[in-house]
Amino acid sequence: MNLFADIHALVLQSLEGMVTAGDLPSGLDMRNVTVEPPRDAAHGDMATNAAMVLAKPAGKNPRDIADVLAGKLVADPRVITADVAGPGFLNLRLDPAAWQAVIPVALSASADYGRSTIGTGKKVNVEYVSTNPTGPIHVGHTRGAVFGDALASLLDFAGYDVTREYYINDGGAQVDVLARSAYERYREACGLEPQIVEGLYPGDYLIPVGEALKAKYGDSLIDKPEGDWLAEIREFATDAMMDMIRADLALLGVRMDKYFSEKSLYDTGLIEAAIAELDEKGLIYRGTLEPPKGKEPEDWEPREQTLFKSTQYGDDVDRPIKKSDGAWTYFAPDIAYHYDKIKRGYDEIIDIFGADHGGYVKRMKAAVAALSNETVPCDIKLVQLVKLFKNGEPFKMSKRAGTFITLTDVVEEAGRDVTRFMMLTRKNDAPLDFDFDKVVEQSKDNPVFYVQYAHARICSILARAGEAGLDVSDASLSGADLQLLTHVAELGLVKKMAEWPRLLESAALAHEPHRIAFYLYELASEFHAFQHLGKLEPELRFVQADKPAESLARIAMARAVAVTLAAGLGILGVTPAKEMR
Repeated sequence: MNLFADIHALVLQSLEGMVTAGDLPSGLDMRNVTVEPPRDAAHGDMATNAAMVLAKPAGKNPRDIADVLAGKLVADPRVITADVAGPGFLNLRLDPAAWQAVIPVALSASADYGRSTIGTGKKVNVEYVSTNPTGPIHVGHTRGAVFGDALASLLDFAGYDVTREYYINDGGAQVDVLARSAYERYREACGLEPQIVEGLYPGDYLIPVGEALKAKYGDSLIDKPEGDWLAEIREFATDAMMDMIRADLALLGVRMDKYFSEKSLYDTGLIEAAIAELDEKGLIYRGTLEPPKGKEPEDWEPREQTLFKSTQYGDDVDRPIKKSDGAWTYFAPDIAYHYDKIKRGYDEIIDIFGADHGGYVKRMKAAVAALSNETVPCDIKLVQLVKLFKNGEPFKMSKRAGTFITLTDVVEEAGRDVTRFMMLTRKNDAPLDFDFDKVVEQSKDNPVFYVQYAHARICSILARAGEAGLDVSDASLSGADLQLLTHVAELGLVKKMAEWPRLLESAALAHEPHRIAFYLYELASEFHAFQHLGKLEPELRFVQADKPAESLARIAMARAVAVTLAAGLGILGVTPAKEMR
């Protein structure tokens, strides 16, 4: 049940009635007609912009449209009043019974409360993390992993067919550096002094890889020329790093449906096929690019290259796909990878990149648009940096990683649930400060505690009610006399809970899972405020021995709030707390 969608349907039905009656012309585009919570709750429960958006195409005064529409809406028993405001907005007040009816719906749906079908089963590929297989996941990738995983869960909850995908960058020079670094740890395992020169990976995480190489090869690779061992150690070390990355992701509660290897694009014809398709569309040519904007590098010289006409699809400049020496650029395999996604039949592609990849957004969108004939949307989300603090100071580097803080460091320090929730307390493209001291505070200023505490409090209420002899099963609570919930604070809490299905859909359409975290904090705040009010007004307390009917109605409301909190936390990958320690 989505009460906002139900009233929106009522508005559209009423508008169609006005068309039939001749009050509006036929053929009006009603896609921009909305029903939303008003900016000021004092104005009503919901507001519609119908008269405002239809006035110009209908050739009518918006207030005249609103007056007629208001009369039709109040004929529905759910709508008590429909007041015209300003130039033509329509503010609606609903019968309390309309709000109260949301509670048994939530109790019946339980973990599926708010689940939507707006995705209509469309196939969506969400690619995230995709860190180079050269070491453990660091804190920046942790935020991208949480964001991507929550977005995938959000889309799944909204009715999309989602594939979670990791692109293994195992085809570039960085994996050769990994192999050389692992070889030095192999030499160390053989009792020799490792030569970790500048440019190699210095982290201790490669020590077990060196030991595993020693166990497999003994000392047979010592003093062998690089050409004899590079390819084999590269594959061995890459596999070891991917095992480590999978373990890191599991620690965070992230699972992938598919791992796609960049190496699989080479020598298989995939890159050539993708470029050939662009060439057939007249989008590949030989040319020379202008020098970079700003100060021209001293060593820059014009070279003829093979270029993709990405400017035809909104890019700032055309992009090289093949160097003057005939080698593919980094962009070429990325084109082929997205070409493969399109061929796999995805209706939409979502890429989650680090903020340092901002320059890649336009060219990648251009490639997808060109390859799909602009039929497959490509949304690229950039994830900004995370700054870690403890005791008022920047969190120290990880010795294990050598140069950065790992996912494991963060999760072991803060816990998985805290890490996931806090990574979603800012929009993805805004910087995030993560203070280890604040995330363990038991206060309103700690959003994860505040939300978890609300759920735990409700579990405690249910336990106390059961001890008092009340049947607090969902079946029993669904039959409670909800008409007893008439206090303004009770209705306010139910109204906030009823916003969940609408909020879920808007977050999914915008690809913004942080909206879920924000909403859960607001709902928790409403609940805590209501419980505090019960201390001031005893008649609003949840469990009252002499008023079993009122108690059951109020407990049903609380249980429905818990269901909503649990549904939202589930999307974020956070376990609802049943008690707080």
